[in-house]
Amino acid sequence: MKTTIRSVNGIEYRYQTKAVKNLNLHVTAQGQVWVSAPRGLAPERADAFVASRAGWIAQARQRALERARQDALPPPDPRQALALFTQVSEEIFPLFATVLGGQRPRLLVRDMKTRWGSCSPGRRQITLNLRLAAKPRPLVEYVVLHEYCHFIHPDHQAGFWALMESLMPDCRARRRALRLGDGEEKGAKPGPEPRKG
Repeated sequence: MKTTIRSVNGIEYRYQTKAVKNLNLHVTAQGQVWVSAPRGLAPERADAFVASRAGWIAQARQRALERARQDALPPPDPRQALALFTQVSEEIFPLFATVLGGQRPRLLVRDMKTRWGSCSPGRRQITLNLRLAAKPRPLVEYVVLHEYCHFIHPDHQAGFWALMESLMPDCRARRRALRLGDGEEKGAKPGPEPRKG
């Protein structure tokens, strides 16, 4: 797998051909642009693809810089983070009390690199990223509610997003705000918007 460095419209990128079906664009945490292309694809097609995604690349690089800046900051105090998450969880729990048999989920705090939170329904446990505590409260509320919704819908299908929207009508805006500050780097475009179910 040979890598060449190409440039189009002032955007330098690393180009690789390999056994893939589509052109794939990736911006690393350091802001480097990588393109993988199907074998036999003319490099000029990759140039056109990169040029057409210039706006997204600029945004992804900005997010990567913001994430690097945030990662350089000392993490919040775990006890204070848990207190904040517990307070938000206490506000959301009544919406799910019946589903959870009246038992509150266990809350854990970890310094995670790639997620804001995770839910383990079988263990009745929600794990939240320590660095989430440094985000504005509406974004914390979004993540905590998101994880609670996984007790009902373990996936991100239409039913999950319908539940999120019914409980938090501005969840799309909060999700967008979280992702823009998050520095999501993978893919040629941001992930799919939630579908209405």
